[in-house]
Amino acid sequence: MSTATPSYDDLTGTWTRLHRLGHLQSIAGWDQASNMPPKGNEARAAAMAEMAALLHRMRTDPKLPDQMARAEQEPLSELQRANLREMHRQWRASNALPEALVQAQQMATSRCEHAWRTQRPANDWAGFVENLRPVLANARQEAELLSQLTGVRKYDAMMDRFEPGMRCEQVDQVFGEVRQWLPGLIRQVTERQAHEEVLQPQGPFPVAQQRALCEAVMKLVGFDFAGGRLDVSTHPFCGGVPEDVRMTTRFREDEFLGSLMGTVHETGHGRYEQNLPRELLGQPVAEARSMALHESQSLGFEMQLGSHPGFIQHLAPLVVQAFGEQPAFAPANLAKLLTRVKPGFIRVDADEVTYPAHIILRYEIEKLLIEGEIEIEDVPALWDARMHELLGLDTRGNFKDGPMQDVHWPEALFGYFPCYSLGAMYAAQWFAAMRRAMPDLDARIVRGELGAVFDWLRENIWSQASRWTTDELARRASGEPLNPAHFKAHLERRYLG
Repeated sequence: MSTATPSYDDLTGTWTRLHRLGHLQSIAGWDQASNMPPKGNEARAAAMAEMAALLHRMRTDPKLPDQMARAEQEPLSELQRANLREMHRQWRASNALPEALVQAQQMATSRCEHAWRTQRPANDWAGFVENLRPVLANARQEAELLSQLTGVRKYDAMMDRFEPGMRCEQVDQVFGEVRQWLPGLIRQVTERQAHEEVLQPQGPFPVAQQRALCEAVMKLVGFDFAGGRLDVSTHPFCGGVPEDVRMTTRFREDEFLGSLMGTVHETGHGRYEQNLPRELLGQPVAEARSMALHESQSLGFEMQLGSHPGFIQHLAPLVVQAFGEQPAFAPANLAKLLTRVKPGFIRVDADEVTYPAHIILRYEIEKLLIEGEIEIEDVPALWDARMHELLGLDTRGNFKDGPMQDVHWPEALFGYFPCYSLGAMYAAQWFAAMRRAMPDLDARIVRGELGAVFDWLRENIWSQASRWTTDELARRASGEPLNPAHFKAHLERRYLG
């Protein structure tokens, strides 16, 4: 059957195949992190490297440029042109990298991440450095090649993989402003909270009951268990594909709020994936727009909604159902627990006020690493200095709670960290836009009418996928591009009243 868009149709067929093979790669990666026995890692690393090379070969097929050029001349709709734009973006990035580098990085990250799982608890910085060295070398080579292709600085090129169009110049300005007001805000809030009485929950909290609680809260915020599941991994994540979302968390029997709110965070990612436009799945235009937008969903769920006093009224009965009655489980006390501000070592356990400090620290260090201005051996001293400057903490010699705590560097996710705080800023911006559209939003959350939040997100963020650039999507959703003022206003309103 002939169509008016034969070249475009051929391209959509190629990207559908890429999506299906990527599906298998993603599930293999989830299994590697959550189920695979330790002795399987070397074989899995080789299999993943083989798949990475196959996908790279498909994305760099010599016939693609001609197909894309012909498709440009075909009578395409606005949505098809957006899809073609995203295909071209993926093709250009893949074409900059040789297959051997793609395979080498997959092997290096598989080995480094697997070793990190045991090296981190052992505080084995020296051993970790040796595994990270080839990961960083490959990442620098990738940054150099992408920089040559795009004409932007090396770290910009790495950040562009996760946040298309974002540049250090903008991040430096935004984070520079946060650096100005954040220490003072942390000081004000901690002084204010020092006089509050807070009851600590009394454990232990059995893992089976924690898991049941997490799944109950996932249902409360609309996760579709027919299209996904929750498992356990060393570092919580959301993976899989929109048709089969794989989320993980981690449990400690002496504490339950970390795993619970970590799960709420990952559920934000999961719901974004589950609500991407199904009729376009397999095409780049149906993918999540960027990782800052993805983090705006997870942090919107965890912080904006999850720590909202109205939401906590509906959370408290589920906590009691899981662990029995305790004075600490009263909604007012849970709200205090979920909004405690205290500088700490661990990013994923940080409150939303101190969290940006963790991101600024990592951004500043990894930018220097990728640009070749420092080496891995320089990281601990820089980490210690910035931790002391930003949060007043001493991390000397504590590598497991310092530069070894995140999985991002072992997995070569250089350029990802800024997306977390940019995502928190977008999340505040989305909720400000919701309140303008629905002045009674907070009252609705108190009544448990959470559908108002999810309907707005579905219409303005989820269903739009990659149809627009990030700035254009933000303008359409909220009337303006990224505006960090909403984030500062949210923190001051919630923590200083």
